[in-house]
Amino acid sequence: MSYVNNSLIPDERVVYRTRLNLVIFTWPILFGLLALTALVLGFRMTAAVLGAFALIIALPKYVAFATSEFAVTNKRLIVKVGVLRRRTVELQLSKVEAIAVEQDLLGRIFGYGNIVVTGTGGTKEPFRTISGPLKFRRAVQAATG
Repeated sequence: MSYVNNSLIPDERVVYRTRLNLVIFTWPILFGLLALTALVLGFRMTAAVLGAFALIIALPKYVAFATSEFAVTNKRLIVKVGVLRRRTVELQLSKVEAIAVEQDLLGRIFGYGNIVVTGTGGTKEPFRTISGPLKFRRAVQAATG
């Protein structure tokens, strides 16, 4: 069961949920394609090294992808990232002062970006490579309005 679902309080429901964007797998995929190319060209040792490297860098990316949760409920904003070094932010919607969205050109094309959640106490919580950051911000705005 997910962290968000386990964290819900009575009369609370999830209104929007997102996760990390698949773009985090760009480098492992590129190294995997290089390994495949090297294998087709007959460079078995190079292919093995590149394939092993692709797997080594893909594993932590997969763990981050599988264990990160971003949700807006009718009462709170809930974010959980990490397993061994878990980081959680649970902020009452009334305490959210702003959500800044940062997107470069590739982020706009592929639908990802960074968000910075600012609470009323001035604390800023950055989160990187979120899928649909503008939709996430709109969900928070809609839930608070």
